[in-house]
Amino acid sequence: MNSTPTESTNNPTGHAVPAASPSWRAALLFVALVATPIVTPMFFLGNASGHDFQFHVASWIDVAGQWREGIFYPRWAEWANWGFGEPRFVFYPPASWTLGAALGSVLPWAAVPGTYIWLVLVGGGMAMWRFVREWLRGNEAIAAAVFFAANPYNIVLVYYRSDFAEMLACALFPLLLWGVVRIFRGGWAGMPLVAIVFAGIWLSNAPAGVIATYSLALLLMIGCMVRRGLRPMIPGGCGIVAGFGLAAFYILPAAWEQRWVQIGEVVSANLSPEHNFLFTRSDDPEFLLFNWKVSAVALLMFLVIGIAAVFVARRRREFPEIWWMLLALAAASVFLMFPPSALVWRYLPKLRFLQFPWRWLGPLGAVFACFAAAALGRTRKHLIAWLAIFCVLAILAVAIATNAWWDSADVPQVADDIHDGYGYQGTDEYAPAGCNPYDLPGAIPEDSDPTQPPIPQIEKLDSSGDQIIPLTNEQIRVERWTAERKVFTAYLSAPETLALRLVNYPAWEIRVDGSISETDSQDVTAQMLLPLPPGAHRVEIIFRRTPDRLLGAALSLLTALALFVSWIVQRRRPLRPAAS
Repeated sequence: MNSTPTESTNNPTGHAVPAASPSWRAALLFVALVATPIVTPMFFLGNASGHDFQFHVASWIDVAGQWREGIFYPRWAEWANWGFGEPRFVFYPPASWTLGAALGSVLPWAAVPGTYIWLVLVGGGMAMWRFVREWLRGNEAIAAAVFFAANPYNIVLVYYRSDFAEMLACALFPLLLWGVVRIFRGGWAGMPLVAIVFAGIWLSNAPAGVIATYSLALLLMIGCMVRRGLRPMIPGGCGIVAGFGLAAFYILPAAWEQRWVQIGEVVSANLSPEHNFLFTRSDDPEFLLFNWKVSAVALLMFLVIGIAAVFVARRRREFPEIWWMLLALAAASVFLMFPPSALVWRYLPKLRFLQFPWRWLGPLGAVFACFAAAALGRTRKHLIAWLAIFCVLAILAVAIATNAWWDSADVPQVADDIHDGYGYQGTDEYAPAGCNPYDLPGAIPEDSDPTQPPIPQIEKLDSSGDQIIPLTNEQIRVERWTAERKVFTAYLSAPETLALRLVNYPAWEIRVDGSISETDSQDVTAQMLLPLPPGAHRVEIIFRRTPDRLLGAALSLLTALALFVSWIVQRRRPLRPAAS
């Protein structure tokens, strides 16, 4: 690592910072060199198929298919629940499935997970470099970027969890720290950055958005205590509000339409925080084994951060706000991973929806990288010390990778099932109210080839009204059957109740011969039932724009315009320190 000049100058706050910034090219090179070995096994062993792997891959392929149908921003997952669908994209943030679908549009699907991981690791490392370059030396900044890209929790996300959305949100977290520092150094000049990054985290992963919200509040509070003044709270608070406004097109519909799905399933059984503290106890051996693996990784991070904090404390006068903010963030994160924090998890709004307390390892990864780089940067043999830490991370990565589940068939299997019209398994929490997705027909037995054709798009109830049977003498002519629009003509000789390959959801608008019509739902499965009289009928089913979606989009647009105006105004003003 080539160092840059280390003479110091004063920033607007009067604290010493490096006079020259390290080269971004050098940082990019080293981060890319670290990220590449992490994904290299995927070229030989297939993809690391973690807990959420199929969920994300199926979402990517579904979205890419809807783009080809002309749907720019999908809301309804067409092939979920074996083709009956679910409102997955109303509730799951768009950033990760947009990036995955974009990569899949230009690359073979089997290559998308590895490419996605590599890009996110490199992006996260560069985000960390951008945060630390103003207060650490050149070598130290590059070391922090490398340590963050390869931090132990990132390795867990890559090999054990395959949570591509959380990985993307974690990569943005250093930019949130940078935005907070800019607020304390430049006042309102840092507000737009905080708003944009805060919105980006929410649009990447909702649990990470909750973490970012509480983290940002804590960082602002600690910074104000160090400054002995509350004035930075004003631009900081405005940044939070503006961030929510930018992400309103996603957050508002997701919050409003929760009443239409079984969102409570997200914290059911072993998914609640009380069952997922570090070193938990459980009668489920598989669940317990994974928890203890994550707990061991967390313990390693605690150890490194604790030792490094002792050495970094000697330098805290160089960057007092940053030191105290990172220390407070680390302390809060560690506390929230252990049972004594149970009351906090129970009563703080939305905190339970994180499910897993060890998700606080995400922000802790930023503290890990900063402290490790800063603690050893002033030692005489800092390169040897950094290499030692990197070797420990490499050994940990190898141990986790050899214990991961590798599968070369997952991606083509999901792609083939969608292409052939079978679909994929849905999610409990996004199932519409009254729907038990496990009772929907059409599921393909695991590890077996389908022996029956896909469920027809339109069937009917039998005369008893209890069974769904194929149409016989009646004629159905399907004109269009896409994710958000179904159009067909039915020629019926007698009154019939049609059973559609679709679960009922309040956003569906049904028109029969041009007039809005009511539908029924099948008991247990909530499959859409449409009673029709004899004769020829043209039926059109549209996933309409609900008022909450329109309002959310309007709020996001207005917030973006306001931030743009704020940015123009700030550019015309000289950078001034925030008053204490």
